[in-house]
Amino acid sequence: MSEDFRTELSDAVSALPAADWERLVEATPGTTPFQRHAWLSALEQSGCVGADTGWQTVVVALRDPSGALAAACALYVKSHSYGEYVFDWAWARAYAEHGLPYYPKLLLAVPFTPVGGAKLLGRDASARQALLREVLAIARRSGFSSFHALFLDPLEARWCAELGLLERTTLQFHWRNPTADGAAPWPDFEAFLASLRHDKRKKIKQEQRQVRDAGVSFRALTGAEITASHWDFFTRCYDMTYALHGSEPYLNRRFFHAIGANMPEHGLLFIAQRDGQPVASSLVVLDPQSRTAYGRYWGAVAHIPALHFDACYYQPIAWCLAHGYTTFEGGAQGEHKMARGLQPVATRSAHWLAQPQFSRAVQDYLERESAALAEHQNSLQVRLPFKEVQ
Repeated sequence: MSEDFRTELSDAVSALPAADWERLVEATPGTTPFQRHAWLSALEQSGCVGADTGWQTVVVALRDPSGALAAACALYVKSHSYGEYVFDWAWARAYAEHGLPYYPKLLLAVPFTPVGGAKLLGRDASARQALLREVLAIARRSGFSSFHALFLDPLEARWCAELGLLERTTLQFHWRNPTADGAAPWPDFEAFLASLRHDKRKKIKQEQRQVRDAGVSFRALTGAEITASHWDFFTRCYDMTYALHGSEPYLNRRFFHAIGANMPEHGLLFIAQRDGQPVASSLVVLDPQSRTAYGRYWGAVAHIPALHFDACYYQPIAWCLAHGYTTFEGGAQGEHKMARGLQPVATRSAHWLAQPQFSRAVQDYLERESAALAEHQNSLQVRLPFKEVQ
């Protein structure tokens, strides 16, 4: 730990002044809306994290000799591995089989949010690196089985590797306009469709026709256009999705109302209507600065064939094209997204395990996994839906 900084711990992001936190967000390259004070505080104040959720917040802050906030991050003490999207259940089972506790573990991530981007906030790179070293020191001296940093930006991933953390790569699927450097951008959704192979283009048009023939139309709402009643309906749809899978939702009505009230510039809500009544909704989080849209959650109160694809992919992509957004991230996993024009993108995480024997075993596993993933990613290139691989 650098003697230039003093470490301060707290049990909530909301315990730190929003203005101080936001200055770090603005100073840190590669942040996303999910690192905003309002987003992380809403998770806490709505009860989505904390208490008995298995996500106990620990905020690590570094202050300089003047007392000014130089760096900070939100960590979570985890008693399970739900809501992370970089899966380590096999590691936990291996610990249990050898009579060792895997939980609690320490996590650097945004809860329930598999989005790449900076997680270590700081006024400059040296402060962010000092923060990372202090987080590792906390993991070691506090007796955690392991420390996991998920969906890092490339610079943070490099810092973790330099400190000896194990590297892990996973795949997501993102849409980009243009699809490659030097390629002409698509001016609209029809131009995007025209770039696809005939079979993929035909399939998308068939799915959109199914939705239209079912009498469904869409409204796209942003900012102050999204009212409390819209958030109530969206929450109902979101809850329905989890109920159909027999699980409990991670987020709740209070959370969605909070981000709607405190982060209106980041909200894009699609409402699907039939016979004048709402039947489905999908939420996209916008980053106006980077011109990136993040597909997040959806749900429906009626089953309509192909509605999911239209609400979650085609409508957001068309909106991005109409409003100058160049990237749409479709969330975790899902090779089926390639048929909808999304392409494979590598995401990075880093891992430290206190038990040397298990660390070596995991390192061996990750080396084999990385080789297999690289081969798989290469194989996906021949399955890109475009007329010519770009």
